Amino acid sequence: MSFIVQPQTLHFADPLALQSGASIRDYVLAYETYGSLNARRDNAVLVCHALNASHHVAGVYAGQPKSEGWWNNMIGPGKAVDTNRFFVIGINNLGSCFGSTGPMHTNPDTGRIYGADFPVVTVEDWVNAQARLLDVLGIEQLAAVMGGSLGGMQAFSWALQYPQRLRHAVVIASAPNLSAENIAFNEVARRAIVTDPDFHGGHFYEHGTVPKRGLRIARMIGHITYLSDDVMNQKFGRQFREGLEPHYSTQDIEFQIESYLRYQGDKFSEYFDANTYLLITRALDYFDPARRHGGNLSQAVAHVLAKFLLVSFTTDWRFSPARSREIVKALLDHRRDVSYAEIDAPHGHDAFLLTDPRYHALVASYFDRIAQELGV
Repeated sequence: MSFIVQPQTLHFADPLALQSGASIRDYVLAYETYGSLNARRDNAVLVCHALNASHHVAGVYAGQPKSEGWWNNMIGPGKAVDTNRFFVIGINNLGSCFGSTGPMHTNPDTGRIYGADFPVVTVEDWVNAQARLLDVLGIEQLAAVMGGSLGGMQAFSWALQYPQRLRHAVVIASAPNLSAENIAFNEVARRAIVTDPDFHGGHFYEHGTVPKRGLRIARMIGHITYLSDDVMNQKFGRQFREGLEPHYSTQDIEFQIESYLRYQGDKFSEYFDANTYLLITRALDYFDPARRHGGNLSQAVAHVLAKFLLVSFTTDWRFSPARSREIVKALLDHRRDVSYAEIDAPHGHDAFLLTDPRYHALVASYFDRIAQELGV
């Protein structure tokens, strides 16, 4: 049974310095909380979101059917991350289009909509903004930071940027940086958007247009990378959309996989912001904590204090198990407390969002351990 949740916002007047050298001021962060913060204020768990997600991690909105949070199967009363024991926080990142200040909002310095002028943000910038929000909530140390995919990068970065402020990092289906192939996929998606005639250099808001064609293609590319070959063949195979025979057309939707990708692209283009897509994929590209250490990840994690759980999935070719094992090795080089699990699952990268009894039991067991440490 899902529980009712209420989104909240916090305004920050002071400038936030960004990795690029720019800054942003007078910004808002949207967030949600689940469960109760205990008297010692040490049972808080921050959940970081990936590209197409938000602060709405779990629960439902009153009077809104089918409004479950994106990780509702993982987080809630009696679930793997039990909100009867933990105070869970979801924060919408800067630059997003789901409530926090983003490209569609007004730039306080110009009085005009940011558009393409919204500053480039990085994973490190998001972590710094999240830390500010936690300061306001009076949370000095987190029981855990948790995330999958890009959210896992943020959890990892928390352990690097604020080693004293978290006890555990739970990094799922993630990587210490993007491979060249992943950067290439992101670039093709971005080019689809910026070459859409309705993009207008990122200032499409002023023109009353939306670059839906580019967004559709970007989402279709993304979905191909989220699914494994096995799942694609199992769900769609070579089945035709209508009947058993082809129509012999180069323009019509012939195969079921084409229909699925078109549907996902159309849906995405109706609610996601094009500039947000550019910002988030670029943040993915830039994340590389080993870069400042000559590419040596072991040196990058030398000051980490948190205990780690890392989880990967065998058929996830976008963030393969080998990438998680790179983080495991770097942490073990410094004799850090690391648990690692490689789940044999057929679902590709999307597996971190799906209900798998082995996966959820693993996470539940790890959070039981955290609860025992805290006595909650």
